Amino acid sequence: MSGATDTVTGAAGSARAGDASAPRRGRLRPGAVATGLTVLGVVVCALAAAAIVLTDAGVYARVGVPAPPLDVRILGPALRTVALLTGALAAGALLFAAFQAPPQASGTVGVEGYRALRRAGVASAVAGLAALGAAWTTTSDLTGSALLAPAEGGLTGWFSVFATLEEPMGWLLTGLALLLVAAGCTWFLSWRAVGAMGLLAALCWVFPAAVSPAATGAGHDWSGDAGMLRAVGGVVWLGAVAALAAYRTHGGEVTDVLWRRFRWLTLGSGALFVAGELVLQVVVVGVGSLTGTAYGRLLLVEIPLVFLLAVATVLVLRRGPSAARRATLLPLVLGGAIVAVLGVAMSHSVPPRFLVRSDSDLETLIGWNVERPFGAIPLLVDWRFNIIFGTGALLAAAVYLLGVRRLRARGVAWSTGRTVAWLGGCAVVLLATSSGLGFYSPSMFSVHMISHMSLNMLAPVLLCLGGPVTLALRVLPAAGRGNQPGPREWLLAAVHSGFAKVLTNPAVAAILFVGSFYVLYFTGLFDGALRFHWSHQLMNLHFVLVGYLFFWPLIGVDTAPSRLPHLGRLAVLLATMPFHAFFGIAVMSSDTVLGENFYRSVGLPWISSLLEDQHVGGGIAWATGELPMLLVVVALIVQWSREDTRTAVRTDRQADRDGDADLNAYNEMLARLRSRP
Repeated sequence: MSGATDTVTGAAGSARAGDASAPRRGRLRPGAVATGLTVLGVVVCALAAAAIVLTDAGVYARVGVPAPPLDVRILGPALRTVALLTGALAAGALLFAAFQAPPQASGTVGVEGYRALRRAGVASAVAGLAALGAAWTTTSDLTGSALLAPAEGGLTGWFSVFATLEEPMGWLLTGLALLLVAAGCTWFLSWRAVGAMGLLAALCWVFPAAVSPAATGAGHDWSGDAGMLRAVGGVVWLGAVAALAAYRTHGGEVTDVLWRRFRWLTLGSGALFVAGELVLQVVVVGVGSLTGTAYGRLLLVEIPLVFLLAVATVLVLRRGPSAARRATLLPLVLGGAIVAVLGVAMSHSVPPRFLVRSDSDLETLIGWNVERPFGAIPLLVDWRFNIIFGTGALLAAAVYLLGVRRLRARGVAWSTGRTVAWLGGCAVVLLATSSGLGFYSPSMFSVHMISHMSLNMLAPVLLCLGGPVTLALRVLPAAGRGNQPGPREWLLAAVHSGFAKVLTNPAVAAILFVGSFYVLYFTGLFDGALRFHWSHQLMNLHFVLVGYLFFWPLIGVDTAPSRLPHLGRLAVLLATMPFHAFFGIAVMSSDTVLGENFYRSVGLPWISSLLEDQHVGGGIAWATGELPMLLVVVALIVQWSREDTRTAVRTDRQADRDGDADLNAYNEMLARLRSRP
């Protein structure tokens, strides 16, 4: 690692030494000036957020908690703002270093990438510490206690308080993730590792968004999903613009490739932020007054500012690389920072809907009311669109069809069966999360089990048979020797990474696939996971991913990093089938209600016995688990037969070309053996 560091820093030093425009000794370098202005801007934004929050002194009376001391009310929003802004700078710098700045031939980041990596290390360390401080101050803010008031049990007591209040736990997890990123910035130089750290620095902001006060009450499934999308989109957008501005500060040249990737990154993240913001505000504002609440007044300032930023971003991107000047980018950074300040201040205010409407118990628990028993008609009619999985399924289907269209436009055939399988998998995900199954799944164990088995057993099988990696590798162009790695290289790096090899190892995948059933349902995890929408989404994601990792090496069209011969695959499949059957039987025969506290709180009147509903769910798990496994066995045998046929055809062609040289050599060897005394 030290050698790679010397290479990067030496190249950076040579670049600075050979730059005729480098500042003379005694003058401030542009980088130092930019760093100073960045620090000053972050401090000003933190103080502005604290000042705005202090103007709404009645918020504590409205939520029914005692007002904390003044230092807590100042430090809380200030630390949140520092964490958010510096976290965005870290994520943007890492994504720039990995995917926009050209790397070296050895695979390590280049000069500009290393400079961005150093900025990211400092920014993520500051953001991590600020997020941990935000967890501490949020606890004091929610309990009305002094900042340094000790909790019973010391550090363990504080951790218990964090977990109970949820919102401090979100900030705690974000802080730990950012500190992990900061440690990685001092160790890793590969653009692949840097890209993974950039994704972690961006995605870790789902933690505080998922447990924010806005993600409670009626519609908290939509507001929670929208808040998570908004947080990630806003962090990536602000970080990307700030990273390009820093790159231009050091005199970096904006190439067509860099600008094209910057355009896609900002457009995608910006659209994610705007869509999430729109859904979130529609849910939490409702029919409440805007001018009569502090939240509404801040929203009236934020809406036109977001609109202006969106218009300005589109105009800048339409002008091309020539628009990448500091005079153009810095106003965007400033506007994004102001939006972040307003968002922090609004997160400390009570949204208008909570002041004018009382939520029912069922809306508080699952987000909506369930008014009629589950049946065929409600299954088809009562839809509750899942923002993350529903949108993801539709986008996955659209992108796949676009890839098939481009492939066929070049005259390359693509199997219709693969297309049907992929679209079928996307349809299963959509139906399991957004149709009547998704509507009734949080409140009924039996329906939850139908949705679970669909996501874990059926959807992954169809998605694996679709061959998405093969399609992507055929559609995406290669970057070429000496050019920056593109999407094709990113995909290959992910598929052939050591992490992917471990996860797709048949033994590891089988343990995750089968063991997760027992760990989730026969421990306290299931009872705790039922209470939150974000944990429902995490369960859905886990079901799909674990199922895909298990079936990919067995029947997947794409070549997996770890793959057994057909006989070994069949053995792994047959070995896991009894465990699925035993799980269903164990649920059917259990006398203990799984998730009893939650389901009794839901209290659906047409469910006379929770244990009977659970036994129905166990039967569903047993029946729906065995059928897909048998289909997988059939698919595996068909693939085995087809491969043997292709091997025989290749052998015959080779024999026709060389006169069956292998067989003749084998016969000659046998003849020599017979001729020996």
